[in-house]
Amino acid sequence: MLTLLPHGAPNQSVEPAFAAPARGHAPLTGCLRWRRVLKSAMSLPADVRIFVCCILFASAGFVALLSAGAHAQAGKVARIGILRDGQPPQSYSEAFQRGLRELGYVDGRNVAVEFRSGSLDQLPQLAAELLRLKVDIIVASPGSAALAAKRTTTDVPIVFASVNYPVEIGLVSSLAHPGGNVTGTSFNAAELAGKRLELLKEVAPTLRRVAVLSHPPYHTNAMQLEEAEVAARTLGVQLEPILIRDTDDFEAAFKAVRGTDGLLVPDMPFFNTHRARVAELAARNRLPAIYGLRSIVDAGGLMSYGPDVPELHRRSATYVAKILKGAKPGDLPVEQPTKFELVINLKTAKALNLTIPPSVLGRADQVIE
Repeated sequence: MLTLLPHGAPNQSVEPAFAAPARGHAPLTGCLRWRRVLKSAMSLPADVRIFVCCILFASAGFVALLSAGAHAQAGKVARIGILRDGQPPQSYSEAFQRGLRELGYVDGRNVAVEFRSGSLDQLPQLAAELLRLKVDIIVASPGSAALAAKRTTTDVPIVFASVNYPVEIGLVSSLAHPGGNVTGTSFNAAELAGKRLELLKEVAPTLRRVAVLSHPPYHTNAMQLEEAEVAARTLGVQLEPILIRDTDDFEAAFKAVRGTDGLLVPDMPFFNTHRARVAELAARNRLPAIYGLRSIVDAGGLMSYGPDVPELHRRSATYVAKILKGAKPGDLPVEQPTKFELVINLKTAKALNLTIPPSVLGRADQVIE
């Protein structure tokens, strides 16, 4: 019972519940506290004493169990395997690592990240290598890497980042219910082909013939070209596919684009890996060009329209965190972006002696000057 002192009454010292030990006395350890509690309990009636003791011992056991579980969880270091097709910009990896840190996972502390990247034909071998390392999750990008991982394992969870056509290429059953051991972030590049050609025609109103780069070994090459053809017919533009199978074909491509009025570059890891040469292809032939990836604009390209790919990689860390906490990949819906960004390089425009219309500049999300 709390006793209230009347106003003006002399101050009386009240011993606090957990007072500091007096000088010369042993500190009240956890063991001594339990002894005092048990001693007090023994003075209670028998039936009450039994009830209290049951609660005390059950609580002690539960606390010990939680403590042991916490120590076990704290001691576990999750191993994350990263599988990449080609050499993407550093910003992709940095965005993924940032996403992990925001969720409490730090490489070298409570997670260990194993990074593997290579060409299209090396991906199956690299995926198998990650499995031999006993990774807990594989994060794969783009679709070619995710497919290689899926063909290698049906047990280890796979999170893909920034993948085109995940349903069409057989990665997941549906966006809402992926099923199996795979999920992640995606976008539909085909739906963007028309918008990119529209932007290119606004920048170059006399556009009639457009060269479009093609990389046949890539699994979505045909789909992206088909959608670009549909958009071109609608806009009254003629597309001229330029085949580039490997790096030896670049010089021939430089000559093949001569006589065209512009350049369209689809979303493919091969072109992203060789982004500097792709940007040079347009610059050397003084062609206005539009790309699906802003990384090529950062490398000197004119403009790009597409999703924020680093952000899709950052978002993929959310899937990793959920799976590490027990979620099943097949139960996590595939996420798609709702916003796309237009990036324009005015330095490149000036070098091409090209004036970007104010109506296009006003829509740009970022302008490089």
